[in-house]
Amino acid sequence: MVVLNKIYTRTGDKGDTALGNGARVAKHDVRVEAYGTSDELNCFVGVARLTATGETDEALSRIQNDLFDLGADLCRPDMEKDATAEYPPLRMAPAQVDRLEAEIDVMNANLEPLRSFILPGGTPLAANLHVCRTVARRAERLATELATQEPVNEAAVRYLNRLSDWFFVAARVANNSGKDDVLWIPGANR
Repeated sequence: MVVLNKIYTRTGDKGDTALGNGARVAKHDVRVEAYGTSDELNCFVGVARLTATGETDEALSRIQNDLFDLGADLCRPDMEKDATAEYPPLRMAPAQVDRLEAEIDVMNANLEPLRSFILPGGTPLAANLHVCRTVARRAERLATELATQEPVNEAAVRYLNRLSDWFFVAARVANNSGKDDVLWIPGANR
């Protein structure tokens, strides 16, 4: 378990930070950008929860916990078990991706098929979920960029990809099961 007695350490004052394995890298390193963006996403999920209720709020709570798992996964660069580690690195599991897919299928079952792209908005919850969707896509882009440089847990990338889909479908549900989606009208203001 993590124990934080002192919040500031001054160890990053020169622009570097420690990864989960103790290695130090620049604070703008793509790995730090990836897990930092997953942390940012977690904050936006917290904002979305202010207007969420019932099953949606429960699902968002699970997602927030998953995002901490994701940050722990992404901050640990070594994919192999480190014999010197006190405990094995926490990695995203395929079951977390499977859960998102199952939830998407349940939410999507009662939605009319889209006949146009939709604009982010509608209810406050839907608007916040669209923000979450776009931040999840940015985190995914960073994770895939990182994967071009060094090994990244495939389940972590898949989770981010599926998570943005989850937010999209949940936003439609929050818009009166899609009935109040704001449709894009191509060239409407020409």
